[in-house]
Amino acid sequence: MSYVLLINEPVGQREARTPEEGREAYARMTAYADQLKAQGLLHTAQSLQSVNGSTRVSKRDGRLTTLDGPFAEAKEMVGGFFWLKVDTREQALAIARECPAAEWCTVEVRSMIPCYAESNA
Repeated sequence: MSYVLLINEPVGQREARTPEEGREAYARMTAYADQLKAQGLLHTAQSLQSVNGSTRVSKRDGRLTTLDGPFAEAKEMVGGFFWLKVDTREQALAIARECPAAEWCTVEVRSMIPCYAESNA
């Protein structure tokens, strides 16, 4: 099964770190990803740019809207993700518990399913 760990971090947290703290956090996360990859549990992991450099696109009733970040209502942002290849939800949760980002962010565990599925079985 495929699961994704979404790394939800407070907006502005990265900017509040010193460059050394940022490099240390990044090094811990890449080392963790390398460990999971070596175990055959990781498909890919990526860090995402902050909301300051993002754009939201929506289309409602034929009207296209684009909005450049930062977004006033955003308190958290998806700062990155780990795409896991595991057998069970429990295994994905165990990996999330060990993720270094859980010390400074929220790690959300989600199974990957077709968008038309009626349940999260």
